This record gives sequence, C-alpha cells and structure tokens, in this order.
Amino acid sequence: MRASTGPLLRRRVDGVLLLDKPVGLSSNAALQQAKRRFRAEKAGHTGTLDPLASGLLPICFGEATKFAHMLLDADKTYAATVRLGTTTTTGDAEGDVLQKRNVTVTLQDVEAVLPRFIGRITQVPPRYAALKYQGRNYYEYAREGIEIPRPGREVDVRSMTLDAWTPPDLVLTIRCGKGTYVRALAEDIGLALGCGAHLAGLRRIETGGLCLSASCTLETLAAIRDEECDARLLPPDVLVAPLPRIDLDAIEAPRFAQGQVVARTGLPDATYRVYAADGFAGIAQAVDGSVRPRRLTASAASNAASSGTRAP
Repeated sequence: MRASTGPLLRRRVDGVLLLDKPVGLSSNAALQQAKRRFRAEKAGHTGTLDPLASGLLPICFGEATKFAHMLLDADKTYAATVRLGTTTTTGDAEGDVLQKRNVTVTLQDVEAVLPRFIGRITQVPPRYAALKYQGRNYYEYAREGIEIPRPGREVDVRSMTLDAWTPPDLVLTIRCGKGTYVRALAEDIGLALGCGAHLAGLRRIETGGLCLSASCTLETLAAIRDEECDARLLPPDVLVAPLPRIDLDAIEAPRFAQGQVVARTGLPDATYRVYAADGFAGIAQAVDGSVRPRRLTASAASNAASSGTRAP
C-alpha cells in the first residue's frame, strides 16, 4: 500500500478501503465520493450493491484494481429482511405494490420452507436485472412492460439462517455464491409460503473473507484527516488472501516479474498469490510443475526493470 502526494490534485493511492455504503446511494456514486476523498488517480469497486442495499463495498485504489475481479466470484453474506404478504414489480421495496395478502403462516411453516432454498438451486432472475437479452438489459424490457424469456440459472446458497420472525418480516442471514439474486430468493420464499413476499431490506456483511465490522462510512472519512484516511487502507493482497501462497527466491523473482514461467515441481495445479523479497508480486497459475504469471504488481515489474536482470 502506497500513497504519495504531488503538485496535482490527484495522487497515486494503492490499497483497499472497506466502505459501509448507505441506503439510497448507488455503488458508483459511493465509489466516486471515496475516490474524491482520497484524491485517487484510479479506483474501482468489487461488486455492485443496489441503492436499496447497504453494507460492505470494498473500494480498490491503484494497484488493488488489478485484483478486484477476485472478489466478483467470491461468496457473499447478507442480512436480508423478507416481508411476507406483499409482492412488488421489482421484487424489492423500490417497486410498485402488485398485491397484498394476509399473512397467516407460522414459525413452523417458515422453518419447513427455508431448507428448500439451501444448496444448489435453480433461480429465475428478476425482471429488473442487469442481465442481457438480445443486447439489452432485462430491466429495459421491464420498464417498457415487455416480457422476455428469463431462463433459470443454477446458483449456490451455502447457508440460510432465520435470525428473527416478527410477522410479516423474516430476518435471514444468507451466504451465497456468485450470481445469486436475494430479491428472487425473497419472492420464491413468499411463493412457497403461499402469501407472496418481497425484499424489504438488504445489508452485505461479508465478501471474500472481508467483513463489515472493519469498514467505515463516508461520513467518517469526511470527518478525519488525510493521514487517518490513508491508515484505513488495507494492502492490495487482502483481495487474494484466500489463495495459497508461493514465495520466490532471488533467482525466481526477476523471471516472474518479467512474465517468465518459473519451474516448481510437485506444486498442485491452482491459482496462487506470489511474493518476492520486497513483498506481494502478483498472482500466478501453477500448471504441470510450472508457475505462470497471470497478473503482476507494478512494483514487481519496476524492480525487474531497474535491476537490469534478463531471464535466459
């Protein structure tokens, strides 16, 4: 993680900010506010949260943006409020009400239904989704009142626990894999209970091993000094922490930094995070006893260039 000021308004900032995004703000708007606060040259986030949703939004600056994609495929954990008895056009609280029904289900009914939605399940994406059909987003068709095919997709719901039942609301903790729509889960649970439902609230509390408890708000960032803001940044390699680790020696490191294959016999085929003497060097794929660079840090490439080392 590095941050260096200069004569320009923007500066080089490398690291990961764990931001607690508020309700009502888009992920891009939150990203832009954080980018301005840090005066960062380059920034991106690791997975969109709808304006309705709040919670953990990791913001990547500089070198960390190279590895932001690693969290896109990571499991995520949400605290979800499912309101029974009311269906909406969007499946969440932002939509218009379609129907209201009396809720007569019991706690036992709820506990009997929830296990159906744990594991590898088939889910029909919501009408208001950013998926594409014939070059256009689903939500564009929905806004025009046009029905399109929405084929079911298999998704993984790792776990689902019932934290509270205060009719008509269920409060659930849901851990799920890539591509899972919690809105669709809420609607399907309501359908299974025979009363309908929509997603009344959503808060992301974990993604890829990063936790909301370590996050901060935009208001906090606005109230503290620049040095304190920088101190809240995590190093870029937190994004790849779940990967197994490889440490390179003085001969291997320059080869790797130049994009050369490094021989490592007996190493299981997998994706690895790679380190040299001066720290995090990037990620690599091990295949058939060779380590092939996939993405390098700028510091690794710079050190290789300045050393003048050439691989044979």
